[in-house]
Amino acid sequence: MEIWIFICKRNAYLRAMSEPVKSRWRPLLWLCAGVAAIALAWPFDTRVDTALDATHQVNHLYKLAWVCSKIGEGWVTAVWGIVCAAIFLAVNRPVAAAQIFFVALTSEITGLAALILRVFTGRTRPLNHDVPQGFYGVWHDGHWIIGKFSFASFPSGHAATAAGFAAAAWLVHRGWGAVAAVYALAVMWSRLALQCHHLSDVVASTALSIPLAVLLKPLLLPTLEFHSGNLHRKLRKE
Repeated sequence: MEIWIFICKRNAYLRAMSEPVKSRWRPLLWLCAGVAAIALAWPFDTRVDTALDATHQVNHLYKLAWVCSKIGEGWVTAVWGIVCAAIFLAVNRPVAAAQIFFVALTSEITGLAALILRVFTGRTRPLNHDVPQGFYGVWHDGHWIIGKFSFASFPSGHAATAAGFAAAAWLVHRGWGAVAAVYALAVMWSRLALQCHHLSDVVASTALSIPLAVLLKPLLLPTLEFHSGNLHRKLRKE
């Protein structure tokens, strides 16, 4: 047993030493790029909020934004993933079924990550006119503001879910990724048009979701493909 542990540790060490320097620095580069993107978007928050505001009256643009926002909710991608994965599994496409489920699962994880982060930032939404715009953390005016809709702007959960969906789709199939990118942009636009988020909130969600999707692929996809293949073989025997 001790020899086996030694061999495993040695192999892990050799892989780490042989790993390209570029890949070791990749997480830090992603972090710096994300921070830079948020910083660049920040000065344009007010201008973009005003330019894309569709809440002045209930018209066709507002209704379109409402629909795009709804399809960006986490339960939509979850249902889509389960249904489509089941269909592809039924037509003897276990690998595609696993990839679809991976895309849906990744979008749920990235959306959840954004929801957890925004609990601690407490940033006001554009439509919150009761207090000055800013970050209030978890406590304001003698009250907890955790979970308060008006203080849950940064980062955007909808945008993180959609960006994670698009990034994961791109990682498994470029064509799927291109279509998913259109979906993600529509969801992001809707959150700005409905005055639910600032531009920097959406940019932060994108900066969070893309590297997270990249990290999740080697962790989730092989396992999902393995179990999908086993399930497919079991169903064929029955």
